Amino acid sequence: MIKRLTSSPAAFGLIALVIITALRAPSFYSASNLRDLALTIAPTLVAAIGMTLVILLGEIDISIGAQYAICAILAGISAKAGLPVIFVALAAMGAGALLGAINGVLIAQFRIPSIVVTLAAMMALRDLLRWTTQGAWIQGLPQSFQWAGLGQTGGSILIAALAIAVFAAFLWALQNLRAGRSVYAVGCSPESARMAGLNPKPVTIVVFAISGMLAGLAAVLGSLRFTDIQSGAGVGLEMKVIAAVVVGGASIAGGRASLWGTLLGVILMSTIGTSLTYLGIEAFWEKAVQGAIILAAVIANALSTGSEKRRVATVH
Repeated sequence: MIKRLTSSPAAFGLIALVIITALRAPSFYSASNLRDLALTIAPTLVAAIGMTLVILLGEIDISIGAQYAICAILAGISAKAGLPVIFVALAAMGAGALLGAINGVLIAQFRIPSIVVTLAAMMALRDLLRWTTQGAWIQGLPQSFQWAGLGQTGGSILIAALAIAVFAAFLWALQNLRAGRSVYAVGCSPESARMAGLNPKPVTIVVFAISGMLAGLAAVLGSLRFTDIQSGAGVGLEMKVIAAVVVGGASIAGGRASLWGTLLGVILMSTIGTSLTYLGIEAFWEKAVQGAIILAAVIANALSTGSEKRRVATVH
């Protein structure tokens, strides 16, 4: 695992980024910039953990950005209604879990391809937001919600700590719980999982529900930093987290993924834009660099998969 992780495009990209910025833009490593990057990475990492589980199943969810937006707006409305932050978070996570579970049911029970279901969900949720909010932001969030009422320093620590806790919890669960191993089994081969006594349908529904729940938590963590919540929150989040998971070494075909790889992918994809700014490179190059990294990851994944198939064929 360590060998595969260190040879991933995410690892190479991060090493290159660290070296280049250290030599050309050492101010990139100022305490204030690193703090801002950590606060940007935290909600993205939480959402990417859910996407890792989905891709591990061999599925995809491109509605996660729209789920994030719905949950962020709900969080803002709940906060303005006077709910304590913990209940705001629970409401957002519950809404996200419900949205994810609906996707999971349509995919598992009716065997509709996940890309079709989640594309439709993305469009429906975005249109619903435009219709209900008319493009208006949720403004004037109470101080008890901003930074969770702990002030900027305490709130920053809380956001980072929650992201780390979620990462550690799912890392442990995937490695040690039967439920975590079931996700790997279903992703590797649903038919083999059935023969082993596993039912892929509830596994799929639960994974999509968990992904939605984490999107809801990510929406809260991302909203705590600001006084307003945009109705278009989360635009582009789906591509960012999918790219991070793939760059981290996950196989789109399912059955192979690593949360450590996802962490590296999230850090890399979240810091490219800022690092280019510090290096004095035009911002429009960010997408080009991200695209090159994703292409390298896809090629590496294809070569790795082909090598494994040839090795299996040789053994047999």
